[in-house]
Amino acid sequence: MEECIAEVGYGNSMVADVVRRARTSKSKFYAVFSDREDCLVALLSQTNEDNLAAVSDAVDPTAPWQTQVRQAVETWFEWAERRRHLTLTWIRDVPALGPAARSLQRAAMEQFVELVQTLSDTDELKAMGIAPVPYVRAVLLIGGLRELAAHTVERGRPLATVTDEAVRSAIALINPAR
Repeated sequence: MEECIAEVGYGNSMVADVVRRARTSKSKFYAVFSDREDCLVALLSQTNEDNLAAVSDAVDPTAPWQTQVRQAVETWFEWAERRRHLTLTWIRDVPALGPAARSLQRAAMEQFVELVQTLSDTDELKAMGIAPVPYVRAVLLIGGLRELAAHTVERGRPLATVTDEAVRSAIALINPAR
């Protein structure tokens, strides 16, 4: 499925294309997935887990908090850059799909929000008078970064061209009193 999305986009990817690339049969495909959306949900579920783990692992809890923000944003954007096709599918195609895809999208947002809240709930930040990022602000942060990533990819620009501004914006949301 990922190869099909990279080549022709999700909207133009058919089960026949997926099984041909996977060198398998339709019967084997349907033994695992109910349809192509189910296959996409499985792919995006795994890639979301991988992305969350990469971001979490990249953040050095002993680094200054602004460095931690940079590490998180850079890792997320580097991951998205390597999978530009999935980035757009995740952000643009999934909202128009069925309940399973929407459920995955909501769960992924919740997981990223929890990650932001966990990473912002540190002794260092508390000592500086910075409270953990509230839920709504974390949603704004993640939603803003996602939309910035999609907009940048759609314009054919590398995500590295917007990373510095994304980091500055994330820092401002984490410490709005600054």
